[in-house]
Formats: sequence, C-alpha cells, structure tokens
Amino acid sequence: MAIEVIGAGLGRNATFSTKFALEHLGFGPCHHMSEVFADARRQLPLWLDVVAGRPDWEEVFRGFRSTTDYPACSYWRELADHYPQAKVVLTVRDPDSWFESVSETIFSEAMQDGLKGTPAGAMMQGVIFAHFGGGDITDRAFMTDWYVRRNQSVIDGLPEERLLVFHPRDGWEPLCGFLGVPVPAQSFPRVNSRDELQHANAEAGGIPSDPISAEEFGRRYIEELRAKAFA
Repeated sequence: MAIEVIGAGLGRNATFSTKFALEHLGFGPCHHMSEVFADARRQLPLWLDVVAGRPDWEEVFRGFRSTTDYPACSYWRELADHYPQAKVVLTVRDPDSWFESVSETIFSEAMQDGLKGTPAGAMMQGVIFAHFGGGDITDRAFMTDWYVRRNQSVIDGLPEERLLVFHPRDGWEPLCGFLGVPVPAQSFPRVNSRDELQHANAEAGGIPSDPISAEEFGRRYIEELRAKAFA
C-alpha cells in the first residue's frame, strides 16, 4: 500500500475533517498526529528517526493510504518526492485565525508541558517547532507571515495538476473532482473545533507522556470525533 494523497496543510487547518473525508472517499486509513499517539510505541521511534535524518517512509506509513496534519505536513516536499504518483491537498484558512487556534491548542503550554523531556516531546520539537527557524511562536506577526510564506512554498513547489488548495467550506465537489471519485450524499465532515480539542486536552490533563496512556488517549479521541464527523 502506497500513499495516494498527501495532506500538506498545517495542524489546525481542518486536518481532522480532511482525515475523515479522505477515509470516507476510500483513501483510508489516513495518517494524522492522533494516529501517532494512538500507536505511540511503534510510531514515536519512527518519527524520531525522521527527525534524526533517517526516515523510513514505507514503515512510517505502513497500512496508510493518505496523510493529513502534523507530523507528515512538515515533510510534504520529501513525501511528494518519495511518492511521485500521490496528489497533494493543501488545506488553508485565514492566517490570523490559524495563529489564534494553534496558540490556544497544540502550541499551548497546557498541551506541551507534560511532554517536555519525553520521547513524545522530542518528536514534537523536531517535527513541528524546529521548522520555525528559531522564530517566536507567540509573535503573531512572525507566525502569520511564516504561515503565508510556507503555504506559498507548497503552491510554488508543485505542478498545478498535482495540487489542490482547499478549504472544507468548499465541500466535497473540489476534493472529489481532484481525486477523481464520486461525490458522497453525506455532508462534508466537520469536526475538531477549537473547543473540542481544548475540552479533550482539559479532560486528559494534556497529552499523556507515557506511550500506553498516549495510545489510549489517541484512540479514544479519534473515535469520539469519528462519531461526530457525519452526525
């Protein structure tokens, strides 16, 4: 099984909605940061190898047909080269809205503090925070400028026929047309609002640092959101 769709959109760019959409369209399972934690004992060492410059993409994505979200989006260029037949979907949103969302969720101290000094924390540092080049992730002007430039680099780096710039409010039609599949009768999935992620984080006291608890957290969170996706 090879990756057929690469999600280049950063975290908090409707990546969970896109995960469920791709799976509904037959491109599942879809890799997502939640899947890293849901299979932490296998996935964390593999992503630490990626951070160390020793990626084994076939093993990282064994059993998956598509990707969205971190950590894969940080390596969209490498994945596009490794899977030359795969199409790329760049989910986007207003830069200020992205900054506010990411600051209150996956970049927040509440979510990251419990991971410091752990393999999961090292993974998050390598696959997310190291890619800001030492810039201040609390600086709105820096982060929104970085966001715009980063997304433009994806657009400039791929041929037009291989890339879809997409927002879930556009619905099924552009995504299905791009992937060459029928439009489903169901509404496009909308899940993982900022409130939902903050609620899940508060209930768990942050992402658990030990792998077994992280796996339980990841699996539970995926299934809770999956149940809401097409409600």
